[in-house]
Amino acid sequence: MFSEKKKDKFLPEFDLSILRLTVQSLFCLFTLYIGYRFYLFFFWATEGGGYVPRPPAVEGFLPISALLGLKRFLHTGSYDLIHPAGLTIFLAALFLSVLLRKGFCGWICPVGFVSNLAEKAGKLWGARHRPPLWIDYSLSPVKYLLLLFFIFIIFIRMDLSSVEIFLRSPFNLAADAKMLNFFLDPSPVAAAILFLLAASSLVLPNPWCRYFCPYGALLGLVAFLGPVQVKRNQEKCIDCKKCEAVCPAALGIPRKKTIRNPDCIGCMECINVCPQENCLTTSVAGKNISPLLIPLGTVGLFLFIWVLARQTGFWESSISPVIFKKSYHLATILLPS
Repeated sequence: MFSEKKKDKFLPEFDLSILRLTVQSLFCLFTLYIGYRFYLFFFWATEGGGYVPRPPAVEGFLPISALLGLKRFLHTGSYDLIHPAGLTIFLAALFLSVLLRKGFCGWICPVGFVSNLAEKAGKLWGARHRPPLWIDYSLSPVKYLLLLFFIFIIFIRMDLSSVEIFLRSPFNLAADAKMLNFFLDPSPVAAAILFLLAASSLVLPNPWCRYFCPYGALLGLVAFLGPVQVKRNQEKCIDCKKCEAVCPAALGIPRKKTIRNPDCIGCMECINVCPQENCLTTSVAGKNISPLLIPLGTVGLFLFIWVLARQTGFWESSISPVIFKKSYHLATILLPS
């Protein structure tokens, strides 16, 4: 785990790539466990199996509901108690982006982890290629257009009464069940899209995160205004381009002095692979900090927010299991998919 590279004057030097893979793996395993627990709850609600409590963390897969809850919270100060964990996770990701770049994307998000594994598999099989610039420039705006679409619909077109109606609707109550059905029984179109994304992830680095994720686009815009930056010392750079080879977002690090691009996910892979001492550094307000503080701060703050939410009642839904059961029946059986 410890690297024999240069010593960090702030904290012991870690192989950040191995650390990142470990942290991502643990969060992904937890996500799979949550998915399994929710499946058991869903099975109880729809098929009459043994009762298993609904895991609140499943609401992390409901970003639209969280965005609606955020609008109501900003306008009224009322927290969404139907899917409170979803709003809490959403706010935590935004907060982390303000302080630690897109640390949520780079260290916690399970989709980012799967993309990371696909990228490594593509490298191993010799299938990975950098996209031509015209493809990169053409697709890069897509995630921002999707973000603008959701912001326009939710924050401009929908009034508060419409938001309230949606949040209390059977469809929103059963949004987690609809999401589960999407993965268990995807439509032919959805299955084709998922297959194309998986296949393209072996060839292109992180296509979903780089081109299509509106969530990541929002976090990137927030992170752009944050204090953490990666700086490159031009005098010490030997132009080995190792940083460019490992950068998941293909940010062209060897051609920049400061890296604060919205697509930077704070993975610290570039600093980890740089052979020159103090060539690539992490800085806050012009002062160098250990890159290890990014994962430590990201995971630590995220877990702190989780504990705080549990203690203050902003994690467990106020909806009873019986109401969820009725909503699942209405949304998954009586309403079209």
